[in-house]
This record gives sequence, structure tokens and C-alpha cells, in this order.
Amino acid sequence: MYEQKGTCMHELLDIVNEYDEIIDQKYRNEIYEKKLSYFRVINAFLINDKKQVWIPRRTKHKKLFPLCLDTSVGGHVSSGENYQQAFERELKEELNLDSAQCRYEVIAKLTPYEHKVSAFMQLYVIYTQISPKYNANDFESAEWIDILDLQEKLNRGEPTKNDLPILVKILDQFVDKS
Repeated sequence: MYEQKGTCMHELLDIVNEYDEIIDQKYRNEIYEKKLSYFRVINAFLINDKKQVWIPRRTKHKKLFPLCLDTSVGGHVSSGENYQQAFERELKEELNLDSAQCRYEVIAKLTPYEHKVSAFMQLYVIYTQISPKYNANDFESAEWIDILDLQEKLNRGEPTKNDLPILVKILDQFVDKS
């Protein structure tokens, strides 16, 4: 849900307690100004048969983390949405993919307290062999990369969205088990 305030759109997000139960609502800008972590997000990685992950680079116009590496798909769970609805919406908005035509699964449910991530989060893996037609407003480039090579890049200090190193470690553990 969005509300017009001046010339800026402010996204209304649900605020949750430590059990991920909705207790309030706040606008996204207020959440970031106050550095809160009691809100919900989704993230997903595209992975192919070679166990490579599709990693995009954010555009320079992004307010948060410009030109940083990112998950294949990510976004806020808007007020009134659940994780699955946000995943389906973000997949369509960022990668022009329909979740009904994708094979995917939830691989983790993360919290700021247990996992040191920025928000309550559901993490998905999407199995595909194709490079998606990404939204040029979100990403300026992308590449398929081996998870170990990606971890090496991250260890060398490649600029990333804040949760990416943690999420890549979780992905690596998941891929090792499968």
C-alpha cells in the first residue's frame, strides 16, 4: 500500500514482533530513518544446473546500496501482503517472471536476532537455466557466477547490499545439501 506525500511515494509496511506477528504499520522511510528491523522482506536467488547463482548489480540511481551486488530478487513485504504475495510481486516487477511458471522453494526463514539480517525474511531459491529480462530501473547488469567465486568476491570487499554475504552463506549450505 502506498500513500502520496508531496512528490514522494511512501510504502506502508507491517511492523512485527519477535514472533513475526503484525503489531503495527509504519512507512518505509520512517523505518529506515529509525533503523528498525521489525519489518518483513523477501529475497531469492536464481540458480542453474551448474549450481551457479544469478547475481545482479543495482543501478546507480538506487537510494540504498547503489551499484552494489544484490540477491536475484528482493523487496519489502507491503502492508497487507504475506511473504508469498511479495515474492510473486517482486519476481514479476524485477525479473518479469511469473511464479506459476517457475520451480522454486523456500529455503530459510530468517530473523534479525538469530541470523543478524536487516529484517524478518523469507529466502527462496528459483531453479532456472535462463537469464531473466531484468528491470533496468532496478539493475544495471547481472552475471551467472559460481557460489565459491561469489564468496571470494565478497571476501575481497566487493560492495554489496548489507545482507548478501549472510544470504550467500545460507545458499551455499543449502546447495551443498542438495
